[in-house]
Amino acid sequence: MAVSEVLSREQRAASDKPILELRKATKVYQGVPAIKDVDFTLYPGEVHALVGENGAGKSTLCKIISGAVTLDDGELLIDGQAVNFSRPRDALERGIAMVYQETSLVDTMTVAQNIELGHESLLTRYRSLNIKAQILLQSMNFNVDPTAKMATLGAAKKQMVEIARALRAQARVVIFDEPTAALTPEEVLHLFHVIEDLRAADVGVIFVSHALEEALQISNRITVLRDGALQVTKPAREMTREAIVRHMVGREVVQTIYSRDGHHERHKSGAAMREVLAVENVTMGSVVKNMTLRAYAGEVLGIFGLVGAGRTEIAKIIWGALKRNRIHGGSILLGNRPIRYRVPAQSLRDGIAYITEDRKRNGFFERLDIAENIYLGWLAKRKGWRSLVSTREKRELAETWIKKLQIRAIDGNAKVVELSGGNQQKVVIAKSLVQDPSLVIFDEPTRGVDVATIAEIHQIIRDLARSGKAVIVISSYLPEVLALSDRILVARQGRIAAEFAQGEATAEEIMYAAVW
Repeated sequence: MAVSEVLSREQRAASDKPILELRKATKVYQGVPAIKDVDFTLYPGEVHALVGENGAGKSTLCKIISGAVTLDDGELLIDGQAVNFSRPRDALERGIAMVYQETSLVDTMTVAQNIELGHESLLTRYRSLNIKAQILLQSMNFNVDPTAKMATLGAAKKQMVEIARALRAQARVVIFDEPTAALTPEEVLHLFHVIEDLRAADVGVIFVSHALEEALQISNRITVLRDGALQVTKPAREMTREAIVRHMVGREVVQTIYSRDGHHERHKSGAAMREVLAVENVTMGSVVKNMTLRAYAGEVLGIFGLVGAGRTEIAKIIWGALKRNRIHGGSILLGNRPIRYRVPAQSLRDGIAYITEDRKRNGFFERLDIAENIYLGWLAKRKGWRSLVSTREKRELAETWIKKLQIRAIDGNAKVVELSGGNQQKVVIAKSLVQDPSLVIFDEPTRGVDVATIAEIHQIIRDLARSGKAVIVISSYLPEVLALSDRILVARQGRIAAEFAQGEATAEEIMYAAVW
């Protein structure tokens, strides 16, 4: 995006009256303010980025604007008029739509039916419904079949349907909640083109993201929240990543998040090279093809690759959640012992932990509290009388891991669903590490978490390697792979395409290996 284009849009937006305005917005839960005295404005044709740590109040602010949450104090104004939304439909009727990170679509319905949901006429013909949906999707250059069931679509196409549904409602304000978290670089670029089209049509866009580079690239203005309070609102051209981070966390952490530290030098010196895992020519259908890798005690092995490269699949094969081919499927050795697990429970008892990339779907029991989640992780490895649950043992384990991983909650009785994304991720990690594994596989360990929590999770990973564990980190974010890894493997189309020693790889070389 050219700087001149951004400036001209800023000048145009500044001359208009705001579509939307929050004045001294306050929302309190159990005596604790989620946001307090927050001022926020959005102009026609403006992309306004909203950033902050998990728990900073971003979601609360967006839910107030979209009608899912009511204000305790302050005002919400649309076109200069005070409004009081009691439900999301009220906001939608005033032209405010929200595209959620976890889509609110109905998997058993078709694309066309989801787009029309909430606007159905008494008599609906499927043919005309599909034609209308097709015209709308094509107008946004979305290659989505209107007759396809939502359950068959990937994350990117589901998001396209969410956006189409918002525009079907003729939205004047669109809120994107972590829109790029599950997208490939190509899909992110397409989304940015869509946002540009919305901006050109004078739609106001609120862009909520932990990806600070994206916020700087796509937005006109950036607002930073911390602990529910407004820290700063400035034009994006006046902000830097370092400045945003300082406002977000109130301290200098940006230099330490993606920096290499001493454990790499210890590994390079040749210490702790005991082989823990050997994967030889493992094949699973057309997804994983003759993949070979090794992991060593005291080492962080990074695996980088684009979506569809087979990274997650090889991790799940090792863990026992997926099965490699029975014939010509290759071999896996744990230590010197061949393994082929029928279920993940067997791998847990052998000391293999897999920390999923999708914490909300597969990582924790959201309606259980922190202590119960951690205790269930411990019970998963325990043999014998599992029904003999000790309340004291559960409490002590929770206290130990809450302190060790700095899980921020009132106490161990807090429900996991009530925690911020970063603290939910720490619960998932605690639930695995309580099993005392010898091999830990992290799949996208910092996806959707804030800057300060990224630093904490990176420290957890480094400490595991220092303690002699073998650690595998699968990540789509190159700075993370470069910062954490002693060795880097690049996966492409189901195979390991390249291997780099720590310090020998550049971002350009790794990306070239991933796409060429």
